[in-house]
Order: sequence, then structure tokens, then C-alpha cells
Amino acid sequence: MHQSRRRDRRLARRVPPKSARRQASRLTAVGADVILVGYFSAKQKDFETLMASAAAELAARGARVVVQVVQRRGISDGGALKMGLPYSSRTLLSYGKVREVAQACDQANADMVIFVASLTERQQRALTAMLGRPAVSLSDVLAVD
Repeated sequence: MHQSRRRDRRLARRVPPKSARRQASRLTAVGADVILVGYFSAKQKDFETLMASAAAELAARGARVVVQVVQRRGISDGGALKMGLPYSSRTLLSYGKVREVAQACDQANADMVIFVASLTERQQRALTAMLGRPAVSLSDVLAVD
């Protein structure tokens, strides 16, 4: 009997509550002040064009991009060897860049942070907690709106 209760608790922890799943699907950028964050390797020379097109796409959907932040990988000699990997598997960005984004969020009083790159659920949770506002990928926002 004691083991069955323990199994029940483990299952409850693994499955996210329905309210959390519904809340994630309700995120919309319409009328929101957003910070747009891009993560690009040094091989990608057209990152400014990608950021501009993402900002235009968000503006067309009713969002106001108040700040744009770019993290480039592979500019230095050490980074060139690891260009395909994120700085951090937990946050995608370097810790200093996360602090920079958090400071920009506070200064601009942004409603959400939108990443051009895809984020895992773990990265979304960690960045949302660190930044104090929802952190989502651009593809998720465009799919909802």
C-alpha cells in the first residue's frame, strides 16, 4: 500500500498540470512590449536581416519590439570550435547575456522575451524564472497568434 502511494506521487510530478499547459498556449504578443533575443553563430552573416524580419513579423501581429539583443557565437578563437553548441544548455545564452537581457527587461518594462531560436521546455522555465517574465521562442508565438 505504501508503494502505490509513492508511485502516484511520482506520476503527479511528471505530468504538468492542465492549467500550466493551457497557460502556455494562451501566450500572445498582441499589444505586448517584447524584447527580441537572437542567438547566431559567426558563420551566419545575415543575422541582422533575420532579426529585422522577426521584428517585422511581431509588429505585424501587434507586438512592440522595444529592445533587440544579439548573442553571437564563434567570434573569438575558442568559440569557433563550439559554434554549433549553445553557451549553456540551461539558458542557451551566456550568463552575462542573460543578465543583460534581464536588465533590459527591467529598464523597458517589457511584458515578455521572445527568442528567435527554438527553446526547449527546460530553457523556457529557466529563462522565465531568471528574467521574471515569460520567455518563449518566436515559432511558438507565431503559431498561437
